[in-house]
Amino acid sequence: MIDVRISLVTISFNAEDTIQKCINSVISQSYKNVEYLVIDGNSSDSTSEIIRSNMDHIDYFKSESDKGIYDAMNKGAMLATGDVLGFLNADDFFANDYVLSDLAAAFVENNCDILYADLDYVNTVGKTVRRWRSGNFARYKFNFGWMPPHPTFYAKTKLYHQFGLYNASYGTAADYELMLRFMFLHPTSVYYLNKVIVRMKTGGVSNRNLVNRGLAWKYDLKAMKTNKIMLPPLAIFLKPLRKIFQFIS
Repeated sequence: MIDVRISLVTISFNAEDTIQKCINSVISQSYKNVEYLVIDGNSSDSTSEIIRSNMDHIDYFKSESDKGIYDAMNKGAMLATGDVLGFLNADDFFANDYVLSDLAAAFVENNCDILYADLDYVNTVGKTVRRWRSGNFARYKFNFGWMPPHPTFYAKTKLYHQFGLYNASYGTAADYELMLRFMFLHPTSVYYLNKVIVRMKTGGVSNRNLVNRGLAWKYDLKAMKTNKIMLPPLAIFLKPLRKIFQFIS
């Protein structure tokens, strides 16, 4: 019998249009050994009311002002008590009802510290517009701009206590920096689950305009240097090119 307790954290802010679908995808999971935490950034719309109407399925809920998404993620990580920790943000939802069951089984069968998988980007009506296929893990790939999709990233909770939380000084690359730290800098065991587990709404902050893209490159470079990527200028040049091969239209 698989007995992995999964801590799942949803971060929300003014997400009244999407939060119920996100929560529904958690409620419908066949795997029930789940600790579900929702951290809201003091939303000014009806997000909090929607969340409160689902408290029968939520183990912890807090709505308060924060310093941004990574501050909220850190709050969730520090509260998590499960064996494995992952995040499902308010704009995202699971691809099917067996995602957490597949994750729990994979952690047990592969005795891994970290797991990542594939995701689909969807538009406002739920149609898939882009597919991110991660590919098998090899630590050296980080030197050539590779990265997995953060929404599919699950790690043993103890790693957040050993290696640290999200560092907001890396801006929009804080999730990339944490994955570098967990998967590249430290000798952890990593498993690629070759399945789509998350469907994610399009429109990331780092890609909205040239200014944001420039800042994202700056933060990426900082993350690469900190975590001892072999040739950071080469890696930052290859990073967007790698996505061409990881993304399938």
